[in-house]
Amino acid sequence: MQPSDLLKPMPEGLYCPPGDFFIDPAVPVHSALITHGHSDHARSGHHSVLATAETLDIMALRYGDGFAARRQAAKLGSPIDINGVKVTFLPAGHVLGSAQIVVEKNGMRIVASGDYKRMADATCLPFEPVRCDVFITEATFGLPVFRHPDDHEEIRRLMHSLRQFPDRTHLVGAYALGKAQRVISLLRQNGYDRTIYIHGALEKLSSYYQAHGIALGTLFPATLETGNKDDFAGEIIVCPPSAFSDRWARRFSEPMACFASGWMQIRQRAKQRGVELPLILSDHSDWDALTQTILETEASEVWVTHGREEALVRWCELNQIAAQPLHLVGFEEEAE
Repeated sequence: MQPSDLLKPMPEGLYCPPGDFFIDPAVPVHSALITHGHSDHARSGHHSVLATAETLDIMALRYGDGFAARRQAAKLGSPIDINGVKVTFLPAGHVLGSAQIVVEKNGMRIVASGDYKRMADATCLPFEPVRCDVFITEATFGLPVFRHPDDHEEIRRLMHSLRQFPDRTHLVGAYALGKAQRVISLLRQNGYDRTIYIHGALEKLSSYYQAHGIALGTLFPATLETGNKDDFAGEIIVCPPSAFSDRWARRFSEPMACFASGWMQIRQRAKQRGVELPLILSDHSDWDALTQTILETEASEVWVTHGREEALVRWCELNQIAAQPLHLVGFEEEAE
């Protein structure tokens, strides 16, 4: 069996002909296997969805209970037979419920990683490398210039700023699923025990994380209905990045724009967004983690998708690993 007999790119997404299913399809299909709950991977309208229980719950929170006609929860590490194809979900370390999808038939094993990171994260299970014939990797930060700093050091920079500017409200822009909860978790791990305020768009997902044992401490909604803007002086408010440009953000006491994203390593991006305190925090792997992971899988072939594909393909070729870009459409760089 050739790899393309088992998985191949189609206009709808990555397709398995013998199993008759897609992985993270960009449009509604009959049968979809979903790696995680971010909207560029998990879309509504599929007839059947197979994903981890957490990802199914997250899709229901975001799209409503009718996001698919049929849903099935995959237990991590437990193989499922789909039309003679063995499918296994394993942790990806990206966000809560995220998974790699291992696809096997006739001795051929392909691992579709989805989005993944290798840095420790208390809000989700760590990535598990899997030996395989073909490894499908993301390349969001697939350039040698991208090397993410220690996440605890980044959070301590935020805490230092609070001490330095006690009269300013620190607005931390963070993607609603995964990044926001990770920022809050890191603050708690580094001894910040005060109330953390959150934008309304983060409430459902943060409550879901807490219900699954993720320690986020005391969270209150960031609302001014019952007080005044000075009540938030010296406080942390976590919000979606889109809130920066909204009138909502300007209601607080001397707001300081902070932004948690891997892209904050690029100063021009921070400047364009008006970010005063860029926090380099990513839920994707940096260059070193990408190349380390490829080596750990011992894959003889690598398929690279959604990101800086060419550089990672070239690195593989220089290391005597066959590689090709998939050019799949519909995936965002990093929606943070």
